[in-house]
Amino acid sequence: MNTVLRCRDRELSLEVPRVMGILNITPDSFSDGGRLMGRADEAVWTLPDIDKVLRTGQAMLEAGASILDVGGESTRPGAQPVPAGRECERVIPVVEALRRLDTIVSVDTSSPLVAREAIAAGAHLINDVRALQAPGMIDAVIESDVAVCVMHMLGDPRTMQECPHYEDVLLEVRTFLAERVRRCRTAGIASERIAVDPGFGFGKTLDHNLELLRRLPELTADDALTGLPVLVGLSRKGMIGLVTDLPLEERDPPSAVAAALAMTNGARIVRAHNVGQTCAALKIVRALGLA
Repeated sequence: MNTVLRCRDRELSLEVPRVMGILNITPDSFSDGGRLMGRADEAVWTLPDIDKVLRTGQAMLEAGASILDVGGESTRPGAQPVPAGRECERVIPVVEALRRLDTIVSVDTSSPLVAREAIAAGAHLINDVRALQAPGMIDAVIESDVAVCVMHMLGDPRTMQECPHYEDVLLEVRTFLAERVRRCRTAGIASERIAVDPGFGFGKTLDHNLELLRRLPELTADDALTGLPVLVGLSRKGMIGLVTDLPLEERDPPSAVAAALAMTNGARIVRAHNVGQTCAALKIVRALGLA
């Protein structure tokens, strides 16, 4: 496996798994929408509260995060798209502010405009749930030397959970990711800049998600994917609630358990809302020599 993910002028060592802290700059994300937003007027929360974002980001870094992932558009099931201009209003001031912190800044976006603006503002990684498929998205990242994460999603957030079906979920996810990675390489994105994400919860039933987690070591068993780091997002997701019957506010402990299992199955980067608990789980996994 590639032991380093190159992110512009930074290199992220992947000799041990890393935790990516989630900073949702949205009013409607499924578990923490509005938490980092400021008031545009007395009634509507639309813009980021930069001081709160910096405090939250710094706390995540102190808890052990290696990356901060900024998102300005919710991708929860049923979410409506956000105009790129509005997404930029949310994301770009945050990216500029996070440059004050000593960390890798990731931007969770599928918009070429947002990607270009985020890169200009100093982002190190573009984390795209649509796997750089939007027209112009590869062009937006190709010359910047940023890292990219390509993710599998069946459908789009508005419809992805409407009866998703696979003959073999692992094989179909792996085939899709391999095709996208080949496209990225053909365009000139070097392997050491690429991570892949199977997309837990993005057009998958509980059974699909559990099979993907169980078979995660098989995900990169394709020539195009061999050696690439796997990034996973399990934190607080519906699959955690379905298995544990816990509400959102009580899902952090089982989310950390799921992250630990993903690490033992080969994941090198895990996205987390609760960085402290996830890093504690990582320490147990490492102490046992399992990751």
